[in-house]
Amino acid sequence: MKTIWVTFQKEGVHMYPGADTNPKLATGGWDDVSFLGVPHRHIFHFKVWIEVFHDDRDIEFIQFKRWLERQYSEGVLELNHKSCEMIAEDLAQTITKKYPNRWLKISVAEDNENGCEIDFPKPSDDWQVDGPTYFR
Repeated sequence: MKTIWVTFQKEGVHMYPGADTNPKLATGGWDDVSFLGVPHRHIFHFKVWIEVFHDDRDIEFIQFKRWLERQYSEGVLELNHKSCEMIAEDLAQTITKKYPNRWLKISVAEDNENGCEIDFPKPSDDWQVDGPTYFR
């Protein structure tokens, strides 16, 4: 399988509802992350891999990167409660609408320190896309 990948970053604000009240998170100790329960800023770092079918710019990666950046072009992202995983799922849905039937992998990281990486297999006859989530 051949793939291309692009990276980009975007400032965003999100929160983890309940982190400030859940005793597993708001511990008061060294592992306390209660601050996540209020809106806070990150630079979200994205890396997106997409399957291509030949080696002569099936998807031109500079154009692909610019298109991805345009999906988030309106100032600071207001992500509310969305986790990195949720952001990746939403982006996969958007990419799949424009580039159907291709394998994807998306990495989303907060400040390029912590994040997620999700493989989105190429849909086959027994796969469906329902909202932002791939399922069998």
